[in-house]
Amino acid sequence: MLPVTAGTPRLPWHDPREATRLLRYALHRQGFTHTYQSNGKGMSVLSVLTEVTVWCKDGSFVWTHEGATFTHPGDDPVGAAERIAGHFPRRQEHQEDHSPTASVREHPG
Repeated sequence: MLPVTAGTPRLPWHDPREATRLLRYALHRQGFTHTYQSNGKGMSVLSVLTEVTVWCKDGSFVWTHEGATFTHPGDDPVGAAERIAGHFPRRQEHQEDHSPTASVREHPG
């Protein structure tokens, strides 16, 4: 790991708020558009769905699903979003069926 000196901006995965913000954006691209982020001292929480809450602390994302606990490195929010979305394939299908371009159709005249 590279040392961080005074005056050096913190890398996103060293700041739970920033890592969670990046996860939130990645999840939005996966179709999870109604998320809520809350930040506390040294950690951040992202409510994705009723059954999914992601915690970011100490450089990792952590969430549970069906009784299992999952962790993912905080420096890979896109990978974490893909793993989370993989647990909810119907959410992805819903996104594909209702993409912005799906509602725009040309009709023969």
